[in-house]
Amino acid sequence: MNIQIENLTKQYGYQKAVDNISFEVKPGEVLGFLGPNGAGKSTTMKMITGYLSIGEGDVRLGGKSVRDHSDDLKKHIGYLPENNPLYLDMPVIDYLEFCAALQGMTKSNIGKRVREMVSVCGLNAEKHKKIGELSKGYRQRVGLAQAMIHDPEILVLDEPTTGLDPNQIVEIRKLIRELGKAKTVVLSTHILPEVEATCDRILIINKGKIVADGTAENLRKQATGQEIIKVRIEDAGADEILHELRRMKSVDLVELVDKNLNRFEVQSASGQSSKREIFNLCVQKNWMLSELIPIETRLEDIFRNLTMK
Repeated sequence: MNIQIENLTKQYGYQKAVDNISFEVKPGEVLGFLGPNGAGKSTTMKMITGYLSIGEGDVRLGGKSVRDHSDDLKKHIGYLPENNPLYLDMPVIDYLEFCAALQGMTKSNIGKRVREMVSVCGLNAEKHKKIGELSKGYRQRVGLAQAMIHDPEILVLDEPTTGLDPNQIVEIRKLIRELGKAKTVVLSTHILPEVEATCDRILIINKGKIVADGTAENLRKQATGQEIIKVRIEDAGADEILHELRRMKSVDLVELVDKNLNRFEVQSASGQSSKREIFNLCVQKNWMLSELIPIETRLEDIFRNLTMK
């Protein structure tokens, strides 16, 4: 079931929390939904799930408008809100059975499904405890389990790994990746390495507007525009190497970083790669090419550049 956002707007007084945004998420895709605090992420996610009324525009799930079919469509959505509201006095098993019943599951299927979610979310050791007795990480797992209990076609996860330890984060990432093969997943997080490890596509929102949309690789290309490479060449003087690198047609700029170690930073001409030409030069001159390392723009830098404006 796909998600189609069409000219979506939500306004509080004079402030537009979400400002005329449009995008689509397809089945089998995990979308990383990023933005600074107050950018409009949670508001958008709440409108997708029907938790919050739509201001202007529309949200369509599987072609049906949330405006007209909200109650019916909620059955197909699993939602983990940012604050993960739980009934702290309920034992884990009882709570998950309660959530399954709320989602309209038959009594004959509830027990089996609860056992599956307890296993998948790593809750076996804690399943008989009251939720209020659990650590924050385990409470987050309970929240994930309730979001998935009815096997929804769409998963909307707002900060799903908050409070988890590194091992748990790896496990939940793996789980989300597996779920993303068959479901439509929207994942919001501030942990940028998690986005690269988990998501097929990244959408960045700032001040209610979409400022970037694409894969991590595409966003890097758009941010840098030109290839940058770290190069170390031996068996010749730094000045001679510098002269030869600057003569190359595929090279726009060369900087000598360390004269003693013959280290250079090479910026390729726009739309070109100079790696092959550098390699061929070293073969031609009988020089040893000991380093040829592309410099990737960090996702953190792209995020800051787009959201600090």
